[in-house]
Amino acid sequence: QVQLVESGGGLVQTGGSLRLSCAAPRRTFSSSAMGWFRQAPGKEREFVAAISGSGTYTAYADAVKGGFTVSRDNAKNTVYLHMNSLNPKDTAVYYCAARRSTVITSPQYPISESYGAWGQGTQVTVSS
Repeated sequence: QVQLVESGGGLVQTGGSLRLSCAAPRRTFSSSAMGWFRQAPGKEREFVAAISGSGTYTAYADAVKGGFTVSRDNAKNTVYLHMNSLNPKDTAVYYCAARRSTVITSPQYPISESYGAWGQGTQVTVSS
């Protein structure tokens, strides 16, 4: 089973920033577009951001556009989610996931079923 490992979550005040990281096995990472999802208490898991295998193309949920940036370092087999201007609505468990393709195509990339491997999640809590 593919192991994706997230890190970087924590407690931050409103307006603060965090950077999440997700490390994947090289074989998985090199052949996968990567995505970030989040799940708040009592809510469905929702798409946050995605990045193509080359890193050339990115996509974001409307709720995070302008505040979050997804990037990847293919030499380190790691994808990042840079989160700025955080507010309490961003409080959730954040998951990274590997797509079964190197591309991000609409309308599939926001759909969790199009991702074949998932991390265990990392908690992000934003206090008011």
